[in-house]
Amino acid sequence: MKNLIKAIAIVAVIFFSAGVANAQQKLGHINSGEILQAMPEVKTADAAFEAFRQTKLSELEAMDKERQGKITTFQEKYKTLTEANQAALGPELEALNQEIQDIEQRINDLDQKAQTDLTQKREELYKPILDKAGNAIKAVAKEQGFAYVFDTQNQAIVYFDGGQDITALVKTKLGIQ
Repeated sequence: MKNLIKAIAIVAVIFFSAGVANAQQKLGHINSGEILQAMPEVKTADAAFEAFRQTKLSELEAMDKERQGKITTFQEKYKTLTEANQAALGPELEALNQEIQDIEQRINDLDQKAQTDLTQKREELYKPILDKAGNAIKAVAKEQGFAYVFDTQNQAIVYFDGGQDITALVKTKLGIQ
């Protein structure tokens, strides 16, 4: 009985070892940054994003210019403040100070909204591009029989020796050079 169990165990180990040896998985690596930089859609998205960013920046700069004007007016009026004109000038200075604070609050609100808008715009512009590249990578990996594809751009691995660089194949799949 013991010999039968030993024989079954030995046969199982041999079959398991043979299965593992046959299951060598094909590995590949890509440079996603190189792929994305070669895609014409990225250049278009970069230009659209930069134009959008400049619009938001211009709005903030216009508000800041308004704030600077109010500060200059406040400082000039404050220089002329004396005890004799304090009753008339004091409320005017307080009103200017309140306007400056209101503008600063509007600038902060606009800045926060601009950051949110920029994040949404980036997502809107780049998600389809990233999806397209990701789908091409998956298609090439499947067509070429790769079990794993590592992205060397994102430093997902610190060392690799061998594997096949499929960056060119993905670029071909995307129709780019």
